[in-house]
Amino acid sequence: MIVFKAPQDKVLSVLQSIAGIVERRHTLPILANVLLRKTGNILQLTTSDLEVQIRTTADLGGDAAEDFATTIGARKLIEILRTFQPDQVVTLEAAQERFILKGGKSRFTLQSLPASDFPLVQESPNFGPAFSIPQAVLKHLLGQVSFAMAVQDIRYYLNGILFVAEGRTLSLVATDGHRLAFASATLDADVPKQEVILPRKTVLELQRLLRDARNDRGDDVAMIQFQFANNQAKLSFNGLEFVTKLVEGKFPDYNRVIPVGYRHSVTLGRQALQASLQRMTIMTSDKFKGVRLHFEPGLLRISSANAEQEEAQDELEIDYGGEKVESGFNVSYLLDVLSNMQQDMVTITFEDGSSSALLSTPDDANFKYVVMPMRI
Repeated sequence: MIVFKAPQDKVLSVLQSIAGIVERRHTLPILANVLLRKTGNILQLTTSDLEVQIRTTADLGGDAAEDFATTIGARKLIEILRTFQPDQVVTLEAAQERFILKGGKSRFTLQSLPASDFPLVQESPNFGPAFSIPQAVLKHLLGQVSFAMAVQDIRYYLNGILFVAEGRTLSLVATDGHRLAFASATLDADVPKQEVILPRKTVLELQRLLRDARNDRGDDVAMIQFQFANNQAKLSFNGLEFVTKLVEGKFPDYNRVIPVGYRHSVTLGRQALQASLQRMTIMTSDKFKGVRLHFEPGLLRISSANAEQEEAQDELEIDYGGEKVESGFNVSYLLDVLSNMQQDMVTITFEDGSSSALLSTPDDANFKYVVMPMRI
């Protein structure tokens, strides 16, 4: 029986869309496989890591006479397919408990595991109302906040992004306890308030898969649909059905972290500030990434030093007439946000040397980035 018979680029594209969550090493060997379930000409492909499950369907030819299901190593299948030419027809044929992958004169015999052993994610029966947003908008929002997520923090609720849907607004928030990024966008319809935390792995996979598709008028055309339950989220886009567990726990009250009423504000060129900070990074160490920002009328002086008593200093002319303020910050946290901004100008709002700084952009009121000071 022929499972599929199609051009290499078509088969590879389908497999790559679902294989990103497949771990190279897992306690359950079958989770390294892709579940193939064939019904007529339609082939359903599913991958899972017990936390996230991705499913898609495709018409990849093959025999339509018999329905069947099996699992085959996902990454090995992809690695073999990559060795073939994009326009080359590849065939996967069932031969008892093994499968034969053919392309041109090449032939690979692959082992399989029973489909009945594949641990599918049990979907929640109580998903809330669905809402949609252009993929390009979500991709932009994720790019604005994802770098602020924690990485394997003991406070597990920080290892992801908070999604808050309320009314006609979708807000995304990420923090690692030292800095916080907030971004929001407008929805097409009113939705009841829902708050969930999508895990880090899900966020990174979304960033890989989301499309920035627009029509000839520049309108967003590729959409993504969300549905939330108490412990799961279901996302549908690009022919994929994406089910993921949510991070349990109480996310910090981000509204209390974002400062309001700070007296001092400076707007300057993002690239000039970024270049200056990159120069100052040279004199920091891996263990200590501190830089000093000295604000005074008409001037921003940035300085850094290291344990070898080496120093660096740079100056930028700014439109500022307030009092002198000196603050210390982790330069990596500043460079992270500047490198993920697309605007030409950045606004820094601050109060005194011991307060957090708020970074934003003059033309985007829906983005805010808060970075805590550090003692230098």
